[in-house]
Amino acid sequence: ISAASPTLSSPVMAEENVETFAFQAEINQLMSLIINTFYSNKEVFLRELISNSSDALDKIRHMSLTDKSALDANPELYIRIVPDKSNNTLTLIDSGIGMTKTDMIANLGTIAQSGTKAFMEAMTAGADINMIGQFGVGFYSAYLVADRVVVTSKHADDEQYIWESSAGGSFTVRKDTEGEPLGRGTKIQCFLKEDQLEYIEERRLKDLVKKHSEFINYPISLWTEKTVDKEIEDDEDDEEEVEKKEGEDDDEPKIEEVEEEKEKKERKTKTVKEVSHEWAVMNKQKPIWTRKPEDVTREEYGAFYKALSNDWEDHLAVKHFSVEGQLEFTSILFVPKRAPFDL
Repeated sequence: ISAASPTLSSPVMAEENVETFAFQAEINQLMSLIINTFYSNKEVFLRELISNSSDALDKIRHMSLTDKSALDANPELYIRIVPDKSNNTLTLIDSGIGMTKTDMIANLGTIAQSGTKAFMEAMTAGADINMIGQFGVGFYSAYLVADRVVVTSKHADDEQYIWESSAGGSFTVRKDTEGEPLGRGTKIQCFLKEDQLEYIEERRLKDLVKKHSEFINYPISLWTEKTVDKEIEDDEDDEEEVEKKEGEDDDEPKIEEVEEEKEKKERKTKTVKEVSHEWAVMNKQKPIWTRKPEDVTREEYGAFYKALSNDWEDHLAVKHFSVEGQLEFTSILFVPKRAPFDL
């Protein structure tokens, strides 16, 4: 993976190319609910955006099974996360199937998913925001931490377009003529609220990916910053030496060769901090269900169960088995210690 710095700036376009759309009524209500209600579990937004990227990658991978040319624009399948402290943004980039202009308008605002109303009813009844992905409206969880979201997407059947909204009942769509070409896929740029800047901290992002998205089938890479100490020659010493020599009497005898040897031996160095950036893959662990049951510890089962169920307690029992024959599958069944609150 290239370590070239990703381009994150949103392109500025002529006003006449911008189309404004009103959010469908139920979606507008959903966004108001997300923005105006206090939730302590805001971190689920990252899990939902990564999950959406994984779904988009699944679609292009499945398409490529029958049409090899589907991957021509970008043969790599990946999810990349870029925190930008200078602009207080968190960006997710995937090389999935992407969206056409029509897809953007329909999927991100004008056509309510079947789960939109059901999710709002569940929330009103006291359900946790953690359930948002089960209702197919996980994208809007970005507004838990961001006050503005910009989505850039490129589908093979259309040009590159930009969707943008600060909520407020409407969103805009415009053709992207100045931004960096994606080739194929989607880039979601979240402009974080002032009290949500923990989500551009490298350690926090690594912990969240490990907690919620470790078992995603595609590499999730984080744009990381590394500071290393490097020794360099101290030029200040050379300058002082030059000044000293200039002030000396020209008639004074010098033994140049000896002095040069001495200077080489005593040449001073100083330590400076050098900053570099690189992509670091965060989900390297082999999926737990592909491992042999005897190789998985109870602690690993417990961590997977909690990530899967959002339960704060350990599981009561677990059964990990494989079935072979006409139908083959591997399964892990968990029994919780107590029944869910809604049963």
